[in-house]
Amino acid sequence: QVQLVESGGGLVQPGGSLRLSCAASGFSLDTYTIGWFRQAPGKEREGIGCISSDDGETYQADSVKGRFTISRDNAKNTVYLQMNSLRPEDTAVYYCAARVLGGSYGTWGQGTQVTVSS
Repeated sequence: QVQLVESGGGLVQPGGSLRLSCAASGFSLDTYTIGWFRQAPGKEREGIGCISSDDGETYQADSVKGRFTISRDNAKNTVYLQMNSLRPEDTAVYYCAARVLGGSYGTWGQGTQVTVSS
């Protein structure tokens, strides 16, 4: 069964950090491009970054560039989203998703809540 499971969300104060994990089962993450998305209440889902399957290159959206980084541990079949300098506007449900090169995101995790508040 192909599955992605996010973890690591929670409540953090502004300026704090969290690391989200996206663990895969049923397939190898290093053969897929893994994207991170978030959706805040009343807002559309936003793509915030991804890590490429072929060369491991990462991309971050302007809204998180310089604060969020994406990495991959092939041995653990897990992709991480390190979030630093968190702001209240980063509050959202965060999702990871997988796609093959040139394809669309077809496998999604269940999401993990991140709340940034004092």
